[in-house]
Order: sequence, then structure tokens, then C-alpha cells
Amino acid sequence: MDVSFSGFLSGMAESPVLLITVVLTLGVIFVNGWTDAPNAIATCITTRCMNARSAIIMSAIFNFMGVFIMTHINSSVAFTISNMVDFGGDTQMALIALCAALFSIVVYSVGASYFGIPTSESHSLIAGLTGAAIAIHDSMEGVNFDEWAKVLYGLVLSLVLGFAIGWIVCKIVTIVCKSMDRRKTNTFFRGAQIFGAAAMSFMHGAQDGQKFIGVLFLGLAFCNGQSDVGGVAIPVWLMLLCSIVMGVGTSVGGEKIIKSVGMDMVKLEKYQGFSADISAALCLLFSSLFGIPVSTTHTKTSAIIGVGAVKRLSAINFGVVKDMLLTWVCTFPGCGIISYAMAKLFLKIL
Repeated sequence: MDVSFSGFLSGMAESPVLLITVVLTLGVIFVNGWTDAPNAIATCITTRCMNARSAIIMSAIFNFMGVFIMTHINSSVAFTISNMVDFGGDTQMALIALCAALFSIVVYSVGASYFGIPTSESHSLIAGLTGAAIAIHDSMEGVNFDEWAKVLYGLVLSLVLGFAIGWIVCKIVTIVCKSMDRRKTNTFFRGAQIFGAAAMSFMHGAQDGQKFIGVLFLGLAFCNGQSDVGGVAIPVWLMLLCSIVMGVGTSVGGEKIIKSVGMDMVKLEKYQGFSADISAALCLLFSSLFGIPVSTTHTKTSAIIGVGAVKRLSAINFGVVKDMLLTWVCTFPGCGIISYAMAKLFLKIL
């Protein structure tokens, strides 16, 4: 399998379907940086540790670093995504189905972001790939349930660990700083929260960037006549390309999402924002090292809820939490159905 950059350019020139796949994948990465990455800096902005523009630029840089560095160190999340479904032996049909899956993600993500609701591109991606695999096989035969199990583990981990670690870290911080001067601790946590937001941005890139690298890598395999990516190392140029696109997408911003996550759900002080960011980053690091794809939105939101629960449960706006949960519940069937329908349509007309 030719994974050189020159081979990649040649493949796009020779295969319009691969070109469409690449454009759609990079579009999804851009949308992810635009709509999902703002979760990483929401608390930092709403506690006034940084202004929005500076935080967005910082997040773009650390998202770039997260994609590039973590994929180079441990690319297990990328391979989990690549091996999640089997599109069959006809690689041309598989490439068309992959286009349909990516198209469904863009439609679903842009629609949700229009209303300022945090989306889970991770779950959109998984649902899109699954819907397309079912369409191409007309059955569940193309779904790898062993890899799908990791998604379910990730769903539980992001919710339970996010909440638990958020609560524990915030509780420890509260106990340690109980007798300290609030003005001095605020000065410390202003800097500490900037560090936490940078760590969260880095891990967002490490998790979500790898997922889409896995998809683009799968598209390259199909173009080379291979039905999987087993035994082939991810090239550095692919990591670099995806990390640049995610960084640019992050730089666009996402002010509605920042407001929804950082302000509407629970009112945070600086020490709480720091606790939420560090807790979420730790959960994402653990998941990335074990190759478990998780939703960065789930993880950050759960950590914020855990932090808010330390003070009192009434500090949490459960109306916003309910809206987010409803969005997440709708992602799998909604994006999966769109992908299934698009795959059937594309396979007929292409």
C-alpha cells in the first residue's frame, strides 16, 4: 500500500471518489475544530482567565500539537475507528459508502451547531460509519462488535469518570484552599486554568484528531484496493495535514457553544474551571492510551457537572444538561439513518 504524499496526490487525481472523500474528511475535521474544540476553552473564557480570541488561538495551537504528537506516540484510537466496520471486498463501493458516512456527519454537525448545542462528532462519526456499513451489506454483517464495544466503554467512561474525577479534584482543591486568602488563590488559579485549558485542547486534538485520521487512512486503503489498514503505519504527512486543518477550524471559534457549556450549565469560579479542565484532560489521556474512542463533549460536560456537584446540586442547570443528553441520544439513530440513506443513494448514482 502506497502511503506516500505523492501517492496520495496521484490517487486523488485519478479517483474523483477519493478526492470527494478527502474533501469531506477534511471538512469534518474543520467542523470538529469549529464546533467541538470550543468546549476545551469554554470554562477558561467564562471565568475571565482569558479573552475569547486569545483562548481560541491558544486552543488552535494545542489542538494541532495534540493531533500530531499523540498520533505519533500512540495511534490506537485511529486504528479502532478504522477497524470498526467492514465495507466488504469491493473497495470502490466501500469508498462511495465512506463518502456517504462523512456527508451525514457534516449535515448533522452543522445543523446542531446552528442552534448552539454542543455536538459529539465522535458519535456522529461512529453512527455514520455504521449506517453506511449496514447499507452496503443490507445487514449488520459489516459491523465489528468487538470494536463497537470500545465505544460503549467510552460512553460509560466519559460520563462516570468525568463526573467522578471532576468531583474528586474539585473536592481536594476546596479542602486544600479552604483556609487560604481567596485573592491569592484566584491569582494562582487564573494561571492554572490557562494551563488546564491548554491541556484540554491538547487532549481534544489527541482524541478527535485520531478518529478522523483513521477515516482518511481507511479511504487511502480503499483507493489502493485494500479493504483494511492492517499492518500499515500512519504516515507523518497525514498526521500533519489533519492537525493543521483541526487547528484552523478551532481558530474560527464557536461562541454559542462556549456560552452553552461554560455559562448556561453551571456558574463556575476559577478553581472550579481548573478542576473541570484537568479532570477532563486526565480522562481523555487515559482513554487515548488504551485506544478507547470517547466523546470530548461528554467528558468535559460530565467533569463540569461533577465540579458543580461539590458545591451543591442546585448549582447545575439541569435544563441545559437535559438538552445536551437529548442531542447525544439522537446522534446515533439520526446520523446513522442519514448515512444509511445517503449510502444507498450514492451507490445507485455513482
